[in-house]
Amino acid sequence: MLASPQPSLSVEDYLQLEAESLIKHEYINGDVYAMAGASDTHVTIALNIAALLRSHVRGSGCRVYIADMKARIEARNCFYYSDVMVTCDPRDQETSTYKRFPKLIVEVLSDSTEAFDRGDKFADYQILESLEEYVLINTRHQRVECFRRNAEGLWVLQYYTPETHRFELHSINFSDTLAALYEDVVLEPTLSVSEE
Repeated sequence: MLASPQPSLSVEDYLQLEAESLIKHEYINGDVYAMAGASDTHVTIALNIAALLRSHVRGSGCRVYIADMKARIEARNCFYYSDVMVTCDPRDQETSTYKRFPKLIVEVLSDSTEAFDRGDKFADYQILESLEEYVLINTRHQRVECFRRNAEGLWVLQYYTPETHRFELHSINFSDTLAALYEDVVLEPTLSVSEE
């Protein structure tokens, strides 16, 4: 994400900007940030998980959104583009350019956004009472990190790796193989310690 050098925008002005812009921007409390493009690996993983989830929720009343749909976190005055989002709340059919009640959010990690996805973005997503799971998918290793909100409201992490063979998303009662998730994916090179 790259900061945009314009003055603070209202929500209404931001939504108008997005309707007319050729590039996507995330919105954080009046500031807008241009979204960078994604790699082949990133796009393939996002498409794979979206296709698996779409097939799974078909006919259930839940909807899967990929890349171009914004999640609105009103309490933090921000809009984020997640890689994949699932909402099962009928109130989300009231808005066509953003959703307020996601049940599941998936982010595919990239070098430029990983710290933000793990940090401030996740902290903001946690404000969403509807959110049950937040999933981070690695592009350098076959690894899925699934954060689940437990009965006490705490976020508990479960890792899935090739040794587990499968991964599970409890929020939508879904399970599949890591092989299906990483189908046709060429993993990105791992950074050496000196590069990090």
